[in-house]
Amino acid sequence: MTDTTTPGPDADVDTPVHVDTGAELDALVEEHDVVLVDFYTKGCTLCQAVEPVVGTVARATDAVVAMCNPRTDLDLVDEYDVRSVPTLLLFADGEAVDRRADGFVEADELVDMVEQFT
Repeated sequence: MTDTTTPGPDADVDTPVHVDTGAELDALVEEHDVVLVDFYTKGCTLCQAVEPVVGTVARATDAVVAMCNPRTDLDLVDEYDVRSVPTLLLFADGEAVDRRADGFVEADELVDMVEQFT
C-alpha cells in the first residue's frame, strides 16, 4: 500500500513517503528543513535498485525522504530538470541544494550528502 499522506513538520519519518503532485512536493519541502526526493519511474530497474538505498537514508538521517514518479505530474519534469531516472534531489530550507542523476548512488554517499544540511 502506498502512503500518500504528507507528514507534518514534527513527524519522525523513517520510511520514504510518496508524493504524486507538484503541490504535494512543494508542501513537503516547505514543511521540512531537509528533504531528499527520489524521482523514479515504474519498471526502471535502476530505480528499483535505488529504492532500498533511499530507505536507508530515511532511517539513518533526520531528513524526510520522498519518492515521486514525475509521470504523475509532468510539470515536475521541467520544474526540476528531470532528464533521467533515478534523479535524486536534495532540498534544504526550501531550496534545491544538491542532486544526483548519474546512476546508482551508494547509501553512504547519500547519507553524507544529506548530513551536510541536517
